[in-house]
Amino acid sequence: MAENGNTEEEEKKKKDKVKHGGFRTMPFILANDVCDRFAMTGFNANLITYLTQELHLPLVQASNTLTIFRGTSDFTPIIGGVIADSFAGRFWSITVGTIIYQLGMISLTVCSFLPEFRLPPCSNNQKCQRATWWQLVVIYTSLLLTSIGSGGIRPCVVPFGADQFQSSRPVDQRWSFFNFYFFCMGVATVTAHTVVVYIQDNVGWGWGLGVPTIAMFASLVFFVVGYPLYVKLKPGGSPLTRLAQVGVAAIRKRNAAKPADPSLLYNNKQLDAAISAKGSLLHTNQFLCLDRAAIVTEGDKLSSSKPKLWRLSTIHRVEELKCIIRILPFWAVGILYSASASHNYSFAIQQARSMDRRLSPKFQIPPASMSIFSDIAMLFTLAMYDRFLVPLARRFTGKPSGFTCLQRIGIGLTIIVLCNVSAALVEVKRKAAAAEHGLLDKPKAMIPLSVFWLVPQYGIHGVGEAFMQVGQMEFLYDQAPESMRSIAAAMYWLAISIGNYLGTLLVSLVSSITKKKGEFWLPDNINRGKLDCYYWLVVVLQVVNVLYFVICAMFHTLKPLEVVEDEERLKVVDEDGEGRHMEGMELL
Repeated sequence: MAENGNTEEEEKKKKDKVKHGGFRTMPFILANDVCDRFAMTGFNANLITYLTQELHLPLVQASNTLTIFRGTSDFTPIIGGVIADSFAGRFWSITVGTIIYQLGMISLTVCSFLPEFRLPPCSNNQKCQRATWWQLVVIYTSLLLTSIGSGGIRPCVVPFGADQFQSSRPVDQRWSFFNFYFFCMGVATVTAHTVVVYIQDNVGWGWGLGVPTIAMFASLVFFVVGYPLYVKLKPGGSPLTRLAQVGVAAIRKRNAAKPADPSLLYNNKQLDAAISAKGSLLHTNQFLCLDRAAIVTEGDKLSSSKPKLWRLSTIHRVEELKCIIRILPFWAVGILYSASASHNYSFAIQQARSMDRRLSPKFQIPPASMSIFSDIAMLFTLAMYDRFLVPLARRFTGKPSGFTCLQRIGIGLTIIVLCNVSAALVEVKRKAAAAEHGLLDKPKAMIPLSVFWLVPQYGIHGVGEAFMQVGQMEFLYDQAPESMRSIAAAMYWLAISIGNYLGTLLVSLVSSITKKKGEFWLPDNINRGKLDCYYWLVVVLQVVNVLYFVICAMFHTLKPLEVVEDEERLKVVDEDGEGRHMEGMELL
């Protein structure tokens, strides 16, 4: 009877696995983040216009508000990731984050309709009436709510979506998910840059904010409706506490004798069951000083199932810390990448503003809309990736994914270098055209050079992003410990946040140093500046970043994972999803 009972229980578990997860959950999950990106992009694209023209804030104050708002939105995912991995879980973090985000959007939309927030237009003869302190408090509180909401959504959507594909399924389904995720984000971005911005400029800010608000509410409904279909992994407790316990235990046992055989290090699968549902981490020969945390000494009491974790850690928990240490160098690659790309939304727009943007006698391309070419290039690359690039790459690499995550990141970084080479060459041509037509001292005059000369740099940047961004998100997800994947996704956004601030610092340093030397590279009149020199400086930094990445990749150790397939056989799965079967006794 017991055997029959066990068989029935196993069959029930198998049926539950079939009912949950898979591509059937994608409409519910992606709808949530698409609307988040749609709403955020639609508002951010014109936020500077809303603050300066609707609330009449000075340019500096509006710019600082924008910087703080974006920086906060990229920082809160770290907090949200810790909460999700510690106790809340990804589903509830996304749900609560969406509700908070919704409250912020509703507040902004209501403000845009209220007459109290409609300031009289400025006139030449009168001083502009600026927003009062209480009006700014309401606006800033609304922005803060959207930033907090993003902290619950951004670090959890990608890991939660990838969680729907169990480790027993073909691993290339997860890679397809990452590509599909970024493709949907690109569609949302393009739509927001066109439809929402048009509504804001031509219909009004009430509907311009109302449309994203309605879309966010619809995403919340869709996401919650899919609840019965989701695979929901239980949080395994505070990951930061576990990392600290390993560090403290390793320091306490710094003088303990290490066993020659790593299999003698402490292992307790029952204790680690909640944080290793998809497989246990195996011992690696890196950062061996941390292994001391798993050395069993006479002072360790193992009579109970749970030892004092500040004195003794399992080898799985030790390897968790090693995984985080190993991905930090690759996380840092994203910082310099984001810093070098930050000028795409500043200097590139200034270039476009000075060039011939006419498509017809009555229509000109808005300078900020040139980023659509980057979005379209990214979408096209992602659409072609699984269908053409992966089958072609398989012939050379022999891997089911075509490229590994690291190869994809390296390709993206190299392509991005070409983007800035193109930007520098076009800037030389633009200044030459300005000099030829006597427009060097007329910064507001239109230079008779088509703005479509900028399309290559935007297009190359979009192609590079399709490789770099997707590859980095894949890498962080695959190489992070199972119980810390929300934090890993949050690290992706944190790198972007730090990179943007670093880009601002780079511009300030270049501006200050060159101004002192009498060769001001970045004046208000870019026709008299040396923006091309700045682009070449960025190229040098990017080449250094590529070399740094290659060196890190050469010494990187993939995360070995022990996956139980049945009672007799185990499988060791590496980062690229490929594995090697071994008899159970060989791994114990």
